[in-house]
Amino acid sequence: MNNKNIEITKATTADIEELMAIRLEMLCEVNDLSSDYKFSEELKTCAREYFLSGNQTTLLAKDGENIAGMASINYITIMPTFGHPTGKRAFLMSVYTRSEYRRQGIARDMVKQLIEEAKERGCTEIILDATEDGRPLYKSLGFEESGETMTLQISSQ
Repeated sequence: MNNKNIEITKATTADIEELMAIRLEMLCEVNDLSSDYKFSEELKTCAREYFLSGNQTTLLAKDGENIAGMASINYITIMPTFGHPTGKRAFLMSVYTRSEYRRQGIARDMVKQLIEEAKERGCTEIILDATEDGRPLYKSLGFEESGETMTLQISSQ
């Protein structure tokens, strides 16, 4: 069931305050933090820079003046390989729908729109980190579990 009142639009620099608010709300929920959690200035500054960088697309799902959800995709280019001859890849993140709008197809619609944009940009792969709640959605859209990657966490200090 899709909510007919929802309009999905590409966020612009004019949306930065709404983007920041819903991103921080999502981080609180996903990380089981209180809604008044105080985020570091570094995180907030870097998040603003990310949204304003131009190397990504963020969609906002709006119900009139209310934000129902968001989804972002970041575009990266690495050295081309046989499997990815363009070297163009994308990282899907911050797919979030506020609780009162869930199970209405909003996240699905946003992700499908971002997949199409990534295809149009010549990307050969979309990567994401999924919560347990998000896995069924991504699997239904063709994403597969990958055991190919390894990660090294590097401290910024």
